[in-house]
Amino acid sequence: MAAAARGWSDLLRFFYSLFFPGLIVCGTLCLCLIFALWRVRVALQRKKTSAPTGQKVVVAFFHPYCNAGGGGERVLWCALRALQKKYPSAVYVVYTGDVGVSGEQILEGASRRFNIRLRLPVTFVFLRRRHLVEDSLYPHFTLLLQSLGSLLLGWEALTQCVPDVYIDSMGYAFTLPLFKYVGGCRVGSYVHYPTISTDMLSAVKSRSAGFNNAAFIARNPVLSAGKLLYYRFFALLYGLVGSCSDVVMVNSSWTLQHILSLWKVGHCTNTVYPPCDVRAFLDIPLREKRAAPGHVLVSVGQFRPEKNHALQIRAFAKLLGRKKAEAPPSLKLVLIGGCRNQDDELRVNQLRRLCEELGVQGEVEFKINIPFEELKNYLAEGTIGLHTMWNEHFGIGVVECMAAGTIILAHNSGGPKLDIVVPHGGAVTGFLAEGEDDYAETMAHILSMSEKERLRIRGSARASVGRFSDQEFDVAFLASVEKLFK
Repeated sequence: MAAAARGWSDLLRFFYSLFFPGLIVCGTLCLCLIFALWRVRVALQRKKTSAPTGQKVVVAFFHPYCNAGGGGERVLWCALRALQKKYPSAVYVVYTGDVGVSGEQILEGASRRFNIRLRLPVTFVFLRRRHLVEDSLYPHFTLLLQSLGSLLLGWEALTQCVPDVYIDSMGYAFTLPLFKYVGGCRVGSYVHYPTISTDMLSAVKSRSAGFNNAAFIARNPVLSAGKLLYYRFFALLYGLVGSCSDVVMVNSSWTLQHILSLWKVGHCTNTVYPPCDVRAFLDIPLREKRAAPGHVLVSVGQFRPEKNHALQIRAFAKLLGRKKAEAPPSLKLVLIGGCRNQDDELRVNQLRRLCEELGVQGEVEFKINIPFEELKNYLAEGTIGLHTMWNEHFGIGVVECMAAGTIILAHNSGGPKLDIVVPHGGAVTGFLAEGEDDYAETMAHILSMSEKERLRIRGSARASVGRFSDQEFDVAFLASVEKLFK
């Protein structure tokens, strides 16, 4: 026993003897790192002052997928349009990883898909390492490794162009401290969806299987405990980098709750609803919409896994199964969305196979990367608009369906539940559901309603969406970012 005690005492004395030398080494390394970062910052500032932009303010948006056709991209182009109108003397830059197209093609795509044309030129900085933020590259520890990948991608962007104002418009929060402390920029962020949310932490803690928590992990207490520890560590890092932002904009009440909890920057956080092209749909007459001899059900949303198009197809198949005995008018489901990459295209092929397995391939159509006018035509004919993402941060497609006079059926969570599909003047504006059976039953209920009942809901829905217009976005966005230009 005495020998053991002496052994422990000697071991503790040994570690104690290393404490102060270790502290000195760590302190020296930290000072060296700070000095190196300072030297990098000085070099970047010299590069900035020697740039051909002269004394003009350079405003840069970090949006690696700016050529995609989703709601996040519409926010980007509307934000640029609003800023160019208020600050016409500034220089505008977009960091993008869309190396396969030209800047002119990107702008033409924005015009074709969103009906948006910019009044001033935009400089595109093409990034070659966008693969570093692809989730397919990281089968494990995806959140952390993707975020570190975004840091490297941000470094590539910063070394090519050093802006005065930097706005992350796609949710890569780990780039914020890089541009603020190394690049010397004033930084802002528009958050569509928190990289990690308290809902994700709760799902792992309660061992509930879902999109972000595989069933085999949920069933195993050890794996669940390990993942919870990893999520809490990542949430801490996410909160630290997010708090570097000088201006924070969130797109919905749901996102606001999570960002305030994680970033703790309530003093500089505002809710700025994303711009929805409400006016473009107002010329669609509010009448009973029937594509003879039946009804069209329309889904609008990018082909990403979290959008859960499979739920729409399964619910639609159940609806068809229930309606066969009633000899109803024909029904057709049209899935409209954008494909960003090969993973999305593969996902569409998987959805096509699901249709074949369920025997509904003849009643389901896929419309990929279609122009705005074609989207508008489908919404004009649609009776029901489907949206199935759990905890959708906002839901521009939901608003577009309501503006077009299509009766919306969205998931009973997130932005649709808290901000969009809410009563207007005490009147119903749409419906919410969860699960295949719930969706199928609600679709059947909507189709069984009289024309007069459906028209009343369409009118209330259209009247409620004015608060999500482009004009309202411009006012809220410009008021939020004003601090970055002082």
